[in-house]
Amino acid sequence: ISGIVLVVVLIATVGYGGHFLLGVLAALSMIGLNELYKVVKVQNSLGAAGYIGAAVWYALILTQHIEYQMPLIIFFLVAVMAVYVFSFPVFQSEQVTMVYFGFFYVAVMLSFVYQTRMLPEGNVIVWLIFLSSWGCDTCAYCVGVLFGKHKMSPKLSPKKSIEGAIGGVAGSMLLTGLYGWVFRGAMQAGAQEIVMLSVISGIGALISMVGDLAASAVKRNYEIKDYGRLIPGHGGILDRFDSVIFTAPAGYFLAG
Repeated sequence: ISGIVLVVVLIATVGYGGHFLLGVLAALSMIGLNELYKVVKVQNSLGAAGYIGAAVWYALILTQHIEYQMPLIIFFLVAVMAVYVFSFPVFQSEQVTMVYFGFFYVAVMLSFVYQTRMLPEGNVIVWLIFLSSWGCDTCAYCVGVLFGKHKMSPKLSPKKSIEGAIGGVAGSMLLTGLYGWVFRGAMQAGAQEIVMLSVISGIGALISMVGDLAASAVKRNYEIKDYGRLIPGHGGILDRFDSVIFTAPAGYFLAG
C-alpha cells in the first residue's frame, strides 16, 4: 500500500514540476541526510554544516545562480574541515568524510531529478530516471525469483543474481520502449529516438544497480537493516531512493 501511495505522490509531484518539485526534493534530501548522519553518528555542529550546505545548494538552483555551485562545493569542504579542526578531537576523520560525501550523495545527486525535469523535453525525459531505477528493481526481482541461480554479489547482497540483473536491464529497456511508443506523439519521437531512449534506460539500469549495492555496502559496514522507517515496508528515504540517486544525474547528462 505504501508503495502505491509513493508512486501516486511521485507522479503528481514530478508531473507538476517547478518549484513544488524542487521543494519536495529539498525536503527529501534533508530527511536522507538525517538518516545517513544518524547511521554514522554525526549530529551537532558537523551535521549542521551538512544541512546548511544542502540548503544553500537548493537555494542556488532555485535562484538559478548555478555559477556559484563550484565555489559552494569548495567552501563547503573548507567549512566542514574548520568544524573538524576547531572542535578536535570531538569528531573522527571518517565522520567528516561522510558529512562531505552525504552532501554529494544525497543533496547534489537527487537534485538532478529537478534539473532533468527542467530540460526542454524534461516533462517526458524525467520519467527515464524512474523507469531505469524502480523499473529495473521490479524486473530484476521478478526474474531473479523465477530464474536466479548465479549470485551477483554473494557477500554484499546474497539475494541478487546475475539473471536478475540481466532481467532488470532488459525490463527497463522494454518499459522505456513501451513508454516511448505510447507517448511518441507528445515526444515527437520516431523509432530511432525510442530505441535511443531505451538504450539510455538500459545504461541507467546498470548504474542504478551500483547505487543499490552502494547503499547496501554502507548498511553492511554499519550493521543496519534499513536507514529509517519513514516508508512502511520500504524503510527510509535512502532505502527507497538509493538507485534513483544514481540514475538522476546519469539521466540528466545522457538524455540532456
